[in-house]
Amino acid sequence: MASSLATEMATTFLSFTSRPQSPFAKIRTTVLPTTLLNHILTADHGKRIAVIENELVAAKTTGAEDIIMLNNGCLCCTVRGDLVRMISELVSKKKGKFDHIVIETTGLANPAPIIQTFYAEDAIFNEVKLDGVVTLVDAKHAGFHLDEVKPKGVVNEAVEQIAYADRIIVNKTDLVGGPQVASLVERIKNINRMAHMKRTEFGKVDLDYVLGIGGFDLERIESAVDAKEDDAAHDRHDHDHGHHHHHHEHDHEHEHHHDHHSHDHTHDPGVSSVSIVCEGNLDLDKANIWLGTLLMERCQDIYRMKGLLSVRGMNERFVFQGVHDIFQGSPDRMWGPDEPRVNKIVFIGKNLNGQELEKGFKACLL
Repeated sequence: MASSLATEMATTFLSFTSRPQSPFAKIRTTVLPTTLLNHILTADHGKRIAVIENELVAAKTTGAEDIIMLNNGCLCCTVRGDLVRMISELVSKKKGKFDHIVIETTGLANPAPIIQTFYAEDAIFNEVKLDGVVTLVDAKHAGFHLDEVKPKGVVNEAVEQIAYADRIIVNKTDLVGGPQVASLVERIKNINRMAHMKRTEFGKVDLDYVLGIGGFDLERIESAVDAKEDDAAHDRHDHDHGHHHHHHEHDHEHEHHHDHHSHDHTHDPGVSSVSIVCEGNLDLDKANIWLGTLLMERCQDIYRMKGLLSVRGMNERFVFQGVHDIFQGSPDRMWGPDEPRVNKIVFIGKNLNGQELEKGFKACLL
């Protein structure tokens, strides 16, 4: 079910209704930055890729004042209109001539309007499917951009780009020392705990890593709520099967303390990830009221969310994902006979209070 809160204030989220999907295979579309685009267009991969170059933003923003308008929706509408027209034309005129669409974003673009377009526009909803958002982080200059102080009420674009991503590529790691990369990675994880991360040099990245992500596929929710860094740590983790479960629990414990710790000492309206993991069954009515109220009051502050829920009386696991006021959820596979019925949610957003969210969620458990 993809629904927008603006139109359906009394939406029941965690229900069995679902927006009918088109029976045809949809063309997947990935949002990624210019630097990576160049690499993909020159790499030898045999895929036929249609590229939408997003110069729309550049063309309409000349002075610095105009760029701030990104937050108030003016620009968003023009980009949305053009984007829908471009995708519709691609699909109607060139269908069958390409395998994948790539939408290029410049360094300043907030991906949210692009993401929302895929759910808000019926013209393209049945033909194309959003595959994921990729962000490239320049290890050498990232610290400077992340620390940049913006005028009150304006969100730092570098932080925003990380917050919306499904895949984060930390590039130019050859130019900085190990400790600096490690602290940058830690920082990125604090902002976005859902994304998969890779370190790279010279923007070289395997095409399979950035295409076919499934960042908005409900059936892939679990890997996102348990996201770990795809790197040396990841390999080490895999070799250690015997203690795997224990590590896992430990990780979550650690993350929780970390969350509370960071929230108690943060005075600036930072963007962060909050994850809630707990066993138990949800009271459907309470959960709907809590989620509905949260999204109604905080819709602008919640950039992305994903979750896997255990609902009383439902034999399937319920999975959902959302971007601001767009919410999509459906029953997933059945809970296994010996599988612990666990709830896992990750919120990414601005001014999130981890303790408050956890308390509100736990109050919905039976």
